[in-house]
Amino acid sequence: MFKILIVEDERKIAEMIAADLQNWGYATQIVEDFQKVEDVYLSFQPHLVILDINLPYDNGFHWCERIRKHSNVPIVFLSSRTGEMDMMMALNMGGDDFIQKPFSMGMLVTKVHALLRRSYTYDNVGMDVMQHRELALHMKKGIVHIGETEVELTRNEFKILSVLFEYKNEIVQRDDMIKALWEDESFIDDNTLTVNVNRLRRKLSDHGIEDYIQTKKGQGYMLV
Repeated sequence: MFKILIVEDERKIAEMIAADLQNWGYATQIVEDFQKVEDVYLSFQPHLVILDINLPYDNGFHWCERIRKHSNVPIVFLSSRTGEMDMMMALNMGGDDFIQKPFSMGMLVTKVHALLRRSYTYDNVGMDVMQHRELALHMKKGIVHIGETEVELTRNEFKILSVLFEYKNEIVQRDDMIKALWEDESFIDDNTLTVNVNRLRRKLSDHGIEDYIQTKKGQGYMLV
């Protein structure tokens, strides 16, 4: 499960970000003591940092510099500052992206997804277990848990679910799904894909998981 550190002194904003990211299956921690950002980072070891610029004591630029002494972890800057110089400084200091306040939570989550996909692969420890609501996908073991219950899936069903996890909340085109399965030497056609998806839905439904896999008519599927 990916861990995300939130360094934001406006408590309501920090809690809103944390709650939304947790809904996407991420583990979060909000910094409480803004004199100990580096200490919290080292103890939590996050996969990504969301970092406000205007903070008590030292600003976000300072903490970005401190974090960069330890890691190349992705850093997303948040700021009410709108000057081009601030944006350039944030990126030059080692930030990976810059979001101005007020911001769309959907946009923040999208940027977080994109940065994590670019920065980590399924071979990383952080990608061994992928979480979405009640679903947990164990990539190396090839098994799925709903809560504490293990769900038995075929190889194709697991592959379909893993592709949907990788592009969570994005439409996966049917042709792309078929290509992923062909590359896995499963050799399925369009009708077989439909059969596999429907069978996967039934198995999830048998364990109380409904409507996680949505069909986008004429396009493909989406995990929501």
